[in-house]
Amino acid sequence: MSAALPDLLDYPIAAPPAPGAVIEIAPRVLWLRMPLPFALDHINLWLLSESDGVCTLVDCGFGDLATRTVWESHIATTLRSMPIRRIIATHFHPDHVGNAAWLSQRFAAPVAMTHAEYLTAHATPGEFGGYSMKATIDLFRRHGLPEAMEAALAKRGNAYRRGVPELPQSFDRMLAGDVQQAGDTTWQILGGHGHSPEHASLYSAERGVLIAGDMLLPRISTNVSVAPVDPDGNPLLRFLDSLSGFAALPRDTLVLPSHGLPFRGIALRVAQLRAHHEARLGELAAAVRAAAAPLSAAELVPVLFRRELDLQQLYFAMGETIAHLNFLWRASRLERRVAADGGLRFAPSVG
Repeated sequence: MSAALPDLLDYPIAAPPAPGAVIEIAPRVLWLRMPLPFALDHINLWLLSESDGVCTLVDCGFGDLATRTVWESHIATTLRSMPIRRIIATHFHPDHVGNAAWLSQRFAAPVAMTHAEYLTAHATPGEFGGYSMKATIDLFRRHGLPEAMEAALAKRGNAYRRGVPELPQSFDRMLAGDVQQAGDTTWQILGGHGHSPEHASLYSAERGVLIAGDMLLPRISTNVSVAPVDPDGNPLLRFLDSLSGFAALPRDTLVLPSHGLPFRGIALRVAQLRAHHEARLGELAAAVRAAAAPLSAAELVPVLFRRELDLQQLYFAMGETIAHLNFLWRASRLERRVAADGGLRFAPSVG
């Protein structure tokens, strides 16, 4: 969901590295960019180089041929004299963990993740414990998704497997508050929630650098969705609560996001994101109050997303709309009602 707010952030570098190239964005922090087969067409990855001639990789890219072709170029050039010693995955999404097992095997490098992200990465392709397209369709059906869209999502199937062809079978566990040594400096693990179960960002006070993953993006708000394993959950509240830890960092911190350009202005960006979500919540509540009858999440998607959506975008839009509605329901700003057909509808609060 776009955060349509004034862009007053400071971007120290105006353009990303070309495919197969790197930029040293901070001391011993190398910036790589990999392609993605979506409307959001790239991900930023980070190599933390050590004085002993090896490196730590933060995030791995989507596990497809296009990305692995770029990796082969880096292996022959960037990594020729600086092999990967360790891999850190900020979270389980395919663009972050898709090549973790492949690179881990290639370099005999262990993979570090938080526990919830590692387990979710394994549950999703196997469709264990409610991590399945069927469970997602069932959730969206209760929230009013039309039958034609249900059929399209069912035909799409488990897209996660296409971006994560294999996964590591063991991991080094990280926890929020842990300290990691990489790039000849110390990084503190900052926990994040809402976008994924137990997202890990890395902050170096010595370097004044935050590797933010997907928790802080400069031009868009990261997707925050309700998942079928926690259908009544409040991931937006968790996401907004997580932002407090980032806002407390020094104002001149260089933020290295997974998408978009590195920037400074962390407190401003947190304030923008908070204002963005509060505005969207207000628009949803107003739409429900103006309606003649209770509305479903599917009927309210156009309030948050004012453009034509492809199937993948609709998938994320449904999850995010439900997340905003659950926030309003949990805060007693809306009522959630069960219709005669078992569907969920939202109405003005009478309290």
